[in-house]
Amino acid sequence: MHSLRMPWDVASRVSILCLGAHSDDIEIGCGGAILRLAQRYANCEFHWVVFSATGVRAEEAQRAATLFAGAGALKGPLLKDFQDGCMPFAGAAVKSVFEELKAISPDLIFTHNRNDAHQDHRLLAELTWNTFRDHLILEYEIPKYDGDLGRPGVFVPLDSELCERKVQYLMETFQSQRSKRWFQADTFFSLLRLRGMECNAPSGYAEAFYCSKLML
Repeated sequence: MHSLRMPWDVASRVSILCLGAHSDDIEIGCGGAILRLAQRYANCEFHWVVFSATGVRAEEAQRAATLFAGAGALKGPLLKDFQDGCMPFAGAAVKSVFEELKAISPDLIFTHNRNDAHQDHRLLAELTWNTFRDHLILEYEIPKYDGDLGRPGVFVPLDSELCERKVQYLMETFQSQRSKRWFQADTFFSLLRLRGMECNAPSGYAEAFYCSKLML
């Protein structure tokens, strides 16, 4: 397993765009990587966008974004009210949001995997690549009943303390999801452990991503 480092100095100003279809997607998919980036780079700016977050789920999204990114580094979150499961049928309106996001010109983008089984996730991934054609894009994974986990090729090792924080924040913040059988601490730790094993992470834990374009 070969290790590559991000091309930024620890004092660099780093702009990171985090895209999630629903409240909790960003935190599940790349919450650990976000915690690690915020820890390493003092001048990180996290632009946080959730496309479906209303009512209690909007409150949860706001709190989670602050916990993961840190209040000082957080730009947003920008919370939209698209109907869960119906985003492909509102494609023009979703695309308009992406057009507005072009002004950010981020150094790194976290978004959904283009092969995700959820239609909202796939749409956001497609529009991310359609909108940001010359950016570093990492596609995260979301465990679900559909069983769509694949073979990612990019890994971010995480120490055990960051993993504990990630799962703690998830379970404490997203109370509206606790009734779902899959939304369990064991689910999140299991995926972290599996990806950590695959990349031989020193701690045994990692998050994994898909990257379609990377220039060496």
